[in-house]
Amino acid sequence: MTQKQTGDTRSGARGLRAARGPVVRWAFRLVMAALILLLAMRTYEETGVAYAQSNGTLHTAGATITKLTSHTTSGTDGGGQDGGSGDWFVTTKYTIELRVGSETKAVHGVPDDSVRDLREGQRVQAGLWHGRVVEIDGRDVWRGWYPEGWDLALFVLDPLITGYLIAVALAAVAYLAGRDGRVRLERRERAGSWGFGFLVAIAVCFALMGCAAFGNTVVYWPLVPLAAGTAAALVGLRGALRRARAARVADSPGGSVSAQA
Repeated sequence: MTQKQTGDTRSGARGLRAARGPVVRWAFRLVMAALILLLAMRTYEETGVAYAQSNGTLHTAGATITKLTSHTTSGTDGGGQDGGSGDWFVTTKYTIELRVGSETKAVHGVPDDSVRDLREGQRVQAGLWHGRVVEIDGRDVWRGWYPEGWDLALFVLDPLITGYLIAVALAAVAYLAGRDGRVRLERRERAGSWGFGFLVAIAVCFALMGCAAFGNTVVYWPLVPLAAGTAAALVGLRGALRRARAARVADSPGGSVSAQA
């Protein structure tokens, strides 16, 4: 291979790596946008259902139970080091299919207490939220947040989503500050503020998990760490902007005189 061919090969490899960078960044942004949209929709859904239940604005309609299907799981709840001292448990949940008018609707993961005295062919009153069954004869059958499927993915990825949104908020504020002619912060100068906000958000997440363990679940829980983390990051960014302005003034001609004045 000639020297020219070797140079062309290296140039092509560099060009491929340079083109790959923007593609990866845009792919990451699209994935994050999809996750943010999904999390926003689920948060709106759970908040809307809880609000409608609390103020009694669910739409009610007559319905017929067409099918009841039970799903039973069993196992032990842990134990000692030998694994033989755990307590045995059996959990039964149900899938309820109803005919509401001309439509057939299904509710999954209904606990045994909410199904008691219900039977196939029974006429009931269904409480609906945007066409989704939330209550049956006044009994709560809405599954809510649950550690399965997309909800489990959102639980696991929530720190990533929160950190990304905090970074976007900081970048937007820094951009506006630069446009106003105050001072322009580079990404590395925003890193400390982002780290502070992210740690606050994670701490709030752990606090919410502790509350949920005692049954105190917040239906709009993703908004709490996001709001706390963003507020903390913006406080840190304000300090970074102040320090950057002071440094720019000190480095400018006559800056020390201005600072003393």
